[in-house]
Amino acid sequence: MTRSDLVAQLAERFSQLTHRDTEFAVKTILDAMSDALARGHRIEIRGFGSFSINRRPPRVGRNPRSGEQVIIPEKLVPHFKPGKALREAVDAHVPVTDPDTPAGDKPSATP
Repeated sequence: MTRSDLVAQLAERFSQLTHRDTEFAVKTILDAMSDALARGHRIEIRGFGSFSINRRPPRVGRNPRSGEQVIIPEKLVPHFKPGKALREAVDAHVPVTDPDTPAGDKPSATP
């Protein structure tokens, strides 16, 4: 689902809101979340999940072309941890497949 898909679905669901109002609401929420994470805050949405910032320590990498060592600086990256309700909802909609069946093949009806 893209941002525009979300806006369209919300505008359809809440007919009292115009498409423009819905777009503004989605933009405001996403901007507020981005701003909170940029300030180092944690965001928790009960039943959905939590967003936090993880620190990736500095490390030594290699340039694949020349093979020389390169120092990769520390990074702060956003991290999402799904809540229990979201994990269970996603798990309930995943079809169970036979691990011996190659991807894309349908299991046969006869044993």
